[in-house]
Amino acid sequence: MSSTSSSSSCALLIFLLMAQGSLGTVFTLVNRCDYTVWPGILSNAGSSGFDTTGFQLPPRATRSFQAQPAWSGRFWARTGCSFDPTTGIGRCDTGDCGSNQIECNGNGATPPATLAEFTIRSGNQDFYDVSLVDGYNVPMIIQPVGGSGACGSTGCVTDVNRMCPNELRAGDGLGCKSACEAFGSPEYCCRGAYGSPATCRPSVYSEMLKNACPRSYSYAFDDATSTFTCSGADYTITFCPSLTSQKSSRDSSSSSWQPPPAVDDSDSGPQDDLASWLPNFVIGGSPDLALHSSTLAMCVGAIFLSLTFLQL
Repeated sequence: MSSTSSSSSCALLIFLLMAQGSLGTVFTLVNRCDYTVWPGILSNAGSSGFDTTGFQLPPRATRSFQAQPAWSGRFWARTGCSFDPTTGIGRCDTGDCGSNQIECNGNGATPPATLAEFTIRSGNQDFYDVSLVDGYNVPMIIQPVGGSGACGSTGCVTDVNRMCPNELRAGDGLGCKSACEAFGSPEYCCRGAYGSPATCRPSVYSEMLKNACPRSYSYAFDDATSTFTCSGADYTITFCPSLTSQKSSRDSSSSSWQPPPAVDDSDSGPQDDLASWLPNFVIGGSPDLALHSSTLAMCVGAIFLSLTFLQL
């Protein structure tokens, strides 16, 4: 093999690696509810949006989106929506974004709503969580696909609407408000004199949510057990997930969910085993390998530099 051919193959490998890193994270939304939901999407300021900000997702349907690198934002499910087929005007019973359309057009969810929140590739890591700080309307889990790091699944599969106290009930039991939304008190909203982790403590209401959904945010400063990290993963967001398919255990006498264990780093995601995917001329398949050792060394070095760059 000529040095020109070696260099061309090396350049192709580097291009493919760089192209893969530039494609961004894939989010797949799955509806396992026995009713239609209308997911809403809100991209944070400075993040490139998707081709839609709201759409209809029938039972058992899925839809995927590819985010640009460094995307941040949130997903949620709207329920009980009705839109006029002629004008497109309508509203939803829970999670409504106030646009009066299927598209949310940059509006967030009206509480109560279960939120899936993401900050992608922030300091070489993705941060994600399922938040009940704005209340609850549907069960939801987030599952990383591939990636490296702890990469744990998180979410809330308990039917909080059924256990919601009367003073927090919304929409005839279709949603469960947060204590902040229901009462507006600074101690529940973590505002004013209660605006720090030291002064804003769990309430009887947030502890109820935490017991039901141990891995979800129950109030504003519930960070330690509610924020998850992963590097280089795609993510599946499932509404009304199947308990058996997620391998969760749920005691018949308890409403709390025991989430799947965090993925072991040694088993999560693709490993950087060069011998499994480099072409033969790099790993010794060519009889003329010795003649091109300098070119090959430069190629391997460049590939490792590319891999390092993609982690930044």
